[in-house]
Amino acid sequence: MKKLLLILILLWGGGAAGIWYWSELKAQQVTFRTVSVRYGDLLATINATGTLEPQEVVDVGAQIAGEIQSFGDDPKHPSKVISYGSLVEEGTVLARLDDSLLKARANQAHASLDRSKADLEQAEVKLRQAERDLDRAKNLFNKRSIPTQEYDTALTEYEAGKANVSLAKSSIELAEANLEEANVNLGYTTITSPVKGVILDRRVNIGQTVIASLNAPSLFLIAKDLSQMEIWASVNETDVGAIHEGQGVRFTVGAFPHDEFRGTVSQIRLNASMSQSVVTYTVVVDVDNTSGKLLPYLTARVQFEVEERKHVLLVPNSALRWQPKIQHVAPASRDLFATVLRQQAAAPRAGAASANKTNAADVPQRGTLWVKTNEFVRPISVEIGLTDGIHTEVRGPNIEDGTEIVLGQTQETTPEDGATPFLPQIKNNKAK
Repeated sequence: MKKLLLILILLWGGGAAGIWYWSELKAQQVTFRTVSVRYGDLLATINATGTLEPQEVVDVGAQIAGEIQSFGDDPKHPSKVISYGSLVEEGTVLARLDDSLLKARANQAHASLDRSKADLEQAEVKLRQAERDLDRAKNLFNKRSIPTQEYDTALTEYEAGKANVSLAKSSIELAEANLEEANVNLGYTTITSPVKGVILDRRVNIGQTVIASLNAPSLFLIAKDLSQMEIWASVNETDVGAIHEGQGVRFTVGAFPHDEFRGTVSQIRLNASMSQSVVTYTVVVDVDNTSGKLLPYLTARVQFEVEERKHVLLVPNSALRWQPKIQHVAPASRDLFATVLRQQAAAPRAGAASANKTNAADVPQRGTLWVKTNEFVRPISVEIGLTDGIHTEVRGPNIEDGTEIVLGQTQETTPEDGATPFLPQIKNNKAK
């Protein structure tokens, strides 16, 4: 009797558990989110940030000390003076220093030159006089009319006159050099543009005193040609191997977020920098700015074009990462589910690595997609190609354009009367 009672209790408990489990499965509604595989174009890129720089910048300084007296006229707006953004030609006057002291020095040098020329004329006159005295002394000495000492004196005066003429000529050369130096220094008071370009920075004001030293003080910063600019982009050491000269580049700037610009890699500089154990290389990108839209020193978000695919099957990376639960896999495919898990563990998932890299291995990478079959899903194995971080190229005999693949699932619990199945049910008995 006791055994029969025990058997009845076990049967009743197992039946209750089965009924509860079955009701739970019916209450848990699973909805699979799917998307269709489509053909499209794919471009793998390497992302970096950089700064727009003029290709050539000239720092204009002053070679002498002096006070800024005035600025030159703006060639485009004669009523205005040279300032920020002024377009200048080669030889355009940028500024003038106070030249009163240098003019006085130039006048002194000119007067010294005139005196040296007068000294030369005087020395030449004395030389001609000494030459005549020597000729007379020579004739008289030949006739034995004067002593040898008097002849020697005349000869000495003549040679001294020649020396005085040479000295006067040297004084003239020295005076001319001093005058040239004074004029050059006087010319330095007018500061002109050495190149054609645009003023990026004016670092002085009228009345400011410029003090020349071993390093010439910087007065103006001129960009030679803003129609051609450069981007100095910082590229991580793990990405620089995929960059080469002549590579295409696309970039955007914050000033024009809806416009996309293009450039070309022109140089990979070898002087790497390290910050917090991260090594970066500077990559120079040539940019055509004939439109004049881009401004110097804007921050550029750069995309280096690594590889491109045209008209290939594309799937979202999330579809390659998703895995179902065992109860959602079709019964015929459950035996292979463990194998699929091992394959996914052995091979890196799409999108798990850097989003902008191509596959380095020669062996094709494999992945698994899931397709819906009634209320279950079943796996299909595909070959993974290029990825841009959002979509991945896939190939395989079991996938084609329009194939519905699973992105994920949504599970809703709908217990009866809105109650939670894990809590005791409390009946609400209303008074009659």
